[in-house]
Amino acid sequence: MQSSTTTISAPDGVHVHLHVWEPDPGAAVRGVVVIAHGLAEHGARYARVAEALTTHGLAVFAPDHRGHGRTSPEAEHGFFAEDHGWQRVLDDLTRVVEHAKRAHPGVPCVLMGHSMGTTVSLSWLLGHSKDVDAVVLSAPTGKVGPLLHIGKVVARIEALRIGKRGRSKLLNNMAFGAYNKAFRPNRTEFDWLSKDPDEVDKYVADPWCGFIPSAQLWVDLLGAQSSIQGHELAQIRRDLPIYIIAGTRDPVGGGGSQVKAWIDLARGLGLSVEHRFWNEGRHELLNEVERPPPPPPPPPPPPPPPPPP
Repeated sequence: MQSSTTTISAPDGVHVHLHVWEPDPGAAVRGVVVIAHGLAEHGARYARVAEALTTHGLAVFAPDHRGHGRTSPEAEHGFFAEDHGWQRVLDDLTRVVEHAKRAHPGVPCVLMGHSMGTTVSLSWLLGHSKDVDAVVLSAPTGKVGPLLHIGKVVARIEALRIGKRGRSKLLNNMAFGAYNKAFRPNRTEFDWLSKDPDEVDKYVADPWCGFIPSAQLWVDLLGAQSSIQGHELAQIRRDLPIYIIAGTRDPVGGGGSQVKAWIDLARGLGLSVEHRFWNEGRHELLNEVERPPPPPPPPPPPPPPPPPP
């Protein structure tokens, strides 16, 4: 595997940082995978996933969303933009997909989203489902009830009260406060992410993870979630394969119940959705104890031929 980074410029001057992993030089590229990461993390966390995918001939492109990772300074983490923040994130994704397809033309393109990245992916697909060949959604929120509308109202009030860039502990507690209760006694505030304590510790120690999002980000995100809860999903082409993975102990998806309800909704609209639920899996299935082992290292190169006599 060879890895690199680059940036993709947006019209508003933001330079989206892009992590790229590709098969070794000379190896055929069978497809590309674009990864949309979750809230309060970044694209570099998917290096291990990329290592596995590149062994199968897939090139992987994972941007740091604006307000995350290397795309934005630390003071701006958790903030998309003053206005039209969600649309700007979607436009960034469009440019990343176009970049990936230009880098490896003529091969299938798969969009993969995790957590908030599933909302990004589905929201983007409402207008771009013809631009990818398959979709993988990891740990989606699923079908959310009245609490979503309550959250939207509170987010708007908080954005007015403390400003768009303000960090609201109230919103943070509403979103995440209950997640750890099912895993008491708690070792950290992020035990709900994975049963693997080493992976949780990596997240806690990562300075680009776990920050409190801005009030405006919540306005943007909750508004976007509303747009993928109903008949708007019919805008996604019916023959697009969508594969969902979720854990039965993931509080974000209601332990699977919200995800099942969303799958029923999508199938009722004619979408092609398959799924797999991991028993006892928490939120970050790709960092769970059940994840497959890393691929073996490549064999050493053959020794050089002996010199001629």
